[in-house]
Amino acid sequence: MLNVTTFLDANACRLDKPVYYNIDSDQRYTSRDILGIISQLGRILIDEGIEKGDRVLIYLNNSPEYLFSLLALWRIGAVAIPTNRIYTIPELQYFIDDSDAKLIITDDKLDELDIPSYIISNLDEYKSAPILEVCNTNWDDLCQLQYTSGTTGKPKGAMLTHGNWFSAIQNETDVLQLDDTSVMFCIYPMAHVGISWLICALRRGALGITKNQYTFDEYLDIIFKNQVTHATGMPPVIHSIVSNPDKVGNKLYSVESIISGGGPLHKEIWKKFYKQYGIPILNAYGSSETIVIGTGTVIRPEDYAFADRFESVGHPVCFSEVKIVDTDNSNIQLDYNEDGEIALRGPSIAVGYWNKKEQSEEVFLDDGWFLTGDVGYLDEDNRLFITDRKKDMIIMSGWKIYPTEVEEILLKYDKVSEIAVFSLPHEHRGEIPVAAVIWKNEPDDDGLLNFAHEHLARYKIPRKIFTVDNLPRVNNWKLLRKDLKEKFS
Repeated sequence: MLNVTTFLDANACRLDKPVYYNIDSDQRYTSRDILGIISQLGRILIDEGIEKGDRVLIYLNNSPEYLFSLLALWRIGAVAIPTNRIYTIPELQYFIDDSDAKLIITDDKLDELDIPSYIISNLDEYKSAPILEVCNTNWDDLCQLQYTSGTTGKPKGAMLTHGNWFSAIQNETDVLQLDDTSVMFCIYPMAHVGISWLICALRRGALGITKNQYTFDEYLDIIFKNQVTHATGMPPVIHSIVSNPDKVGNKLYSVESIISGGGPLHKEIWKKFYKQYGIPILNAYGSSETIVIGTGTVIRPEDYAFADRFESVGHPVCFSEVKIVDTDNSNIQLDYNEDGEIALRGPSIAVGYWNKKEQSEEVFLDDGWFLTGDVGYLDEDNRLFITDRKKDMIIMSGWKIYPTEVEEILLKYDKVSEIAVFSLPHEHRGEIPVAAVIWKNEPDDDGLLNFAHEHLARYKIPRKIFTVDNLPRVNNWKLLRKDLKEKFS
């Protein structure tokens, strides 16, 4: 028997201190508070007809309600489908249809969707509710479908189990070296597996802090006022810290480490940050299919004596393995310093993609290895370096954008003849999505962007539109995005 929420039962017996603080509501919660809330919410969901194995969408802003809904679904053995509040109705409907979801937890009635809604209300009144016995789940029982796209543009639901999450929480707790005096500021969207950093703080009895939206100044103030010891970040955040030393001042005085993930951290920015502040960056590598670094790699503070190149994403975390294989034949393992596809193996690897057997078999191999689609190499000390991406995925400020998915939507605009979405480098965001368009008649940039705003989440919308007469292709077939990048960079 393994239900990943039982750490709350253990912590409620031994800790009488806040472990979660939401700045927006100015509410603090102990482990016992959280246990009472998710117990009562679990009862409500059962009354709504949710049974073990049923799929349920969560469609909320970053909030206590989001966190508690996720934990309540796990508690009763249901399968959570985290979605972001900025997703459009067509995007949500795809998740519903693909997963055969039974309910959506939200804060507003969604009549446009073909699914019943549970409108969540203030949960604080449930803090003292009787504890709900956990559902008898096992290591291999599903608890989450984490939707992630591929080069086909169709989102795939990575199937994550209670065992996957147990391993991820243990590994991240080990990496961070938290204790019950630690304070962690978690900035990642709760719809993303990056919520694992917050959950590992809860697991260890540290204080996890969240806020739905914030400015850079607020980010610094939150760290300073709450004496944050472990901060989550991403390359744009670290770039902002390096670029604004006057604003930063002494506001990072309490920080022992800061996490960077979700995209490549340029070595010059990393090097300047460490030189200015002396705070180790935990440069991490993982994916939705591995629950961040549940199975992945990371640079730790003790690595800094050997990390002066400021390029590596580190060594494997506990129980994880990494190897480099030929990009065309995964049976061929490459030697040190040879570029190839990065493969990971470990206990947090998803068990496949929901209802996508063929696509699962392509990347989840029989011997447990997962082919990440990223390209890199290992040095002689088994430190991993990322050099490229096998896929055309764009990462902007940690958001993953898949060109084919965006193209399929924008091609529906009646003035577009052909379109290619690709990335351009951006100093602050790492890279941004842009589009090259062949128009049927006259260019209509504004019309296309208005159409994009109606049908795409904001982060997927191209930041620039280039009008072209033709698109570079191999034999009039395969699009050469690399040529477009070189032309417009």
